[in-house]
Amino acid sequence: MESLSDTVWDVVLAGTGLAQSLLALSLSRSGKKVLHVDKNEYYGGLEAALSLQEAEIWAEAADEGAGSSPYRHATIKNLEREAPVQEADGALKLGFSRAYSLSLSPQLIYTRSNLLPVLVSSKVYRQLEFLAVGSWWIYENKDVTEGGQDGEGDARQGGLRRIPGGREDVFADKSIDLRSTRSLMRFLKLAADPETHMSILEEWGNRAFPDFLESRLSIPPRLQAPLLALTSSPHPPTETLTSYALPRIHRHLTSIGMFGPGFGAVVPKWGGLAEIAQVACRAGAVGGGVYVLKRGFESAEMPDLQASGRNSVRFDKDTGLSTLCLQGGEQIRSHWVVGSIWDLPLQIDQNPGDRMQTNYVARSITIVSGSLAQLFPSPAEGAPPPAGAVVVYPTGTLEPQSTDQTPGSSGLGLPPVYLIIHSSDTGECPAGQCVIYACSFHPTNADSHQILQVAVAKLVASVREDPPATVLWCMHYDQRYNLPATTEDYEANIRCDHFMNDHVLQLPDVVPGMALEDDVLKHVRAAYRRIVGDDDVAFMLFDDREGTGDDIDEN
Repeated sequence: MESLSDTVWDVVLAGTGLAQSLLALSLSRSGKKVLHVDKNEYYGGLEAALSLQEAEIWAEAADEGAGSSPYRHATIKNLEREAPVQEADGALKLGFSRAYSLSLSPQLIYTRSNLLPVLVSSKVYRQLEFLAVGSWWIYENKDVTEGGQDGEGDARQGGLRRIPGGREDVFADKSIDLRSTRSLMRFLKLAADPETHMSILEEWGNRAFPDFLESRLSIPPRLQAPLLALTSSPHPPTETLTSYALPRIHRHLTSIGMFGPGFGAVVPKWGGLAEIAQVACRAGAVGGGVYVLKRGFESAEMPDLQASGRNSVRFDKDTGLSTLCLQGGEQIRSHWVVGSIWDLPLQIDQNPGDRMQTNYVARSITIVSGSLAQLFPSPAEGAPPPAGAVVVYPTGTLEPQSTDQTPGSSGLGLPPVYLIIHSSDTGECPAGQCVIYACSFHPTNADSHQILQVAVAKLVASVREDPPATVLWCMHYDQRYNLPATTEDYEANIRCDHFMNDHVLQLPDVVPGMALEDDVLKHVRAAYRRIVGDDDVAFMLFDDREGTGDDIDEN
């Protein structure tokens, strides 16, 4: 193979995450000479999917990167190893390492997402398989579930309630009285009609969503919680604005039935977003892109790069070329350089950028014995069997187990906790097992992982299984992510002022929420148009060509 330094590249992309992989595909198929490098041994970047052995290696290294890694406090607990199960049923034991494909970014994709049409127009969809996300559930404490008063019984022993997915489900729910049914019908009609949103948001956009529901529509607090759950808001109810909530509920409601009855979201089989990224990389390689794993950019702190982030990418104004140093010392030249903040040679902790907001999310991945079939009912007649389900723990339903809690304040100010449950149909675990992905956006501390653990334990206890489902393996970690301060200016969001070189672009992080946001593709499109320089060039619209299913050479 010709040395990488012998070629002048049009674009060098760092990291094989979803955004970078889609951009590499679009550029390579548009005639650009693309070099795509990744410091990791696997594809997918922050959206990677790992086997058990890979997860153990990843957890050990999670904190070693310091400022160059978004992860910290990664711990793994193998409960089967600590208390081996004696039953002969294989579903009650951990399988071999490669039987698992655990996603670091287990996001669902709404059927109205702007990503799906792009996967079709680029022909990438032919190498992918999508499975339906069925029911959404909300956890209610016992006093709510049984209609009792506060303090009656043990409020910790609550249960799951299925969230109505539309008008028919609301009418079929006998726990909702006639007056509340009318109020919900008014809201569903309003939320599904985008023409009414502008006037509503002018008046209510900067006010808390529960205030809008109660003051405008007379929806009682008990019925507000399921609606808040559909927003996937990272914040407590009092901090969830109507301007955030209404568009997301609109997306949820209008996605149902688009690809089939009863469901409005899908997940890619075999590893979530990592599968899309890897398929995009294969297609990009067929288009002429060159991919190299285990070879990222040299760190900005290396002495031979003068310990300066600005000198780690040297720009020559006369030639318009940037010179970069790869791990191992090889220097390459390129007209454009693109990557995330975690893949570019930045001094992240010292130079986070004025246009960024840093946040943390607490995450866990749990493997359980049992199919948890109760969570996967058919959402409608004729609907495909669901392989994913969502469980939401609203603010106030969980509390840390600390002994210094003040009475009456437990968990009331904490953001909700979200769980995505994947059945074995996703290919992420052996038959008879499930993978539970949990996350919460409250500031990570000693209690954050414990809260996720409590949420998973409550879920497992709420689902009837014979024999009862048990936790076999779990991994907890924190993930740091950076949000651009702007929302609609995608051209500004991809600028990287750190190097004083306008040919270096920085793709913002994929927000680690429940659902993949459309901003991901909008930033990719902005970078593509910046590099191609022609607004008339079609984005991700490719003709059929031979070899799109070929594997690529993983150097």
